[in-house]
Amino acid sequence: MRPDTSAENVDHHAEAARLERTAGIHPEDAEHLLVQAAAHLELAGARPEATALYDRLLSSSTPLENPHLVRALKASNLWEYGHEAEARAIIEGLRAAAPRDAAPWVIAAESLEAHDELQASQDTFTEGATLLLSDVTDPPYATHALLFGRHRVRRMLGAPHDDWDALADTLHSSSVSLDELHDPKRVWSLGSDNPAELEAEISRLQAELGAYREALSRPFPVAVLHWPTSELQELLEAYPTLSEEYPSHPEHLTTIEGSLRELSASGTPNLGIVTGTVPSYEAFAASEGTSPNDSSLLPQYATTLAARGRAVAWPPQRGTVCWCGSGRAYEGCHGA
Repeated sequence: MRPDTSAENVDHHAEAARLERTAGIHPEDAEHLLVQAAAHLELAGARPEATALYDRLLSSSTPLENPHLVRALKASNLWEYGHEAEARAIIEGLRAAAPRDAAPWVIAAESLEAHDELQASQDTFTEGATLLLSDVTDPPYATHALLFGRHRVRRMLGAPHDDWDALADTLHSSSVSLDELHDPKRVWSLGSDNPAELEAEISRLQAELGAYREALSRPFPVAVLHWPTSELQELLEAYPTLSEEYPSHPEHLTTIEGSLRELSASGTPNLGIVTGTVPSYEAFAASEGTSPNDSSLLPQYATTLAARGRAVAWPPQRGTVCWCGSGRAYEGCHGA
């Protein structure tokens, strides 16, 4: 689907079919593509077909990069067409599994919220925040939705602000505060005859739209390219001119961490790392009609991998292994 295509003009069934065909051509991207296809089927109202795609992914012999995300999406979809008990069971299983990624927590909590299970939704948001953000001074971009959703549900419950609500306020960049955006009484202002109340609500809606547009303007992370040791060795043997870009593997790893820290310090959100392979890079160069020796292809290749859903968020969540492949926790490796 083109980014400038209006949502109401999309043939969701056709788009889902196209994505399924593409997944068959590029099996390495099947997880990302089939999740998108299932989303189109949900938008088309074909929820059983979407569940079938989620089941296809979960039963695949190929290990998934993010099985918890697929399960959360499946649960949310099931609840929408009457399979409440199964959806609840999946959500409880997710909470017990304690995924180290914010997205499954957000999807599960928002599904509970959408069905007026506000206390369970708040508990799920809080469990995710406790797991991912304890002792974290600068929450990663991917966790912002966790804090914002928790703030929203707590406002609906009438709960007093706590430290995480205050943190959500500081992360929120809109001109309208989260307290205003999440005010449960806002619905009444839409039916008001008071011009001042209507004008205030229009301002709040514009602020929300601006926040959504800002999030959508970067649908995939700003990613830095990482070559594992064996891949970098193969790359430089085949294309020795690239040794100017990569003098050594340890220096390559240091450059990645340094670049990401500089981007973070400059205020760039939603950062990630993509891992390259020589065959994939050669195929990309061929598609661009350029030699792999051309170093200007490297950032384009990284962006393409990120757009295909291959990016891993940086910095890693607390307690997870370092992105470099050392097997050590990030805090004791490149995060030290």
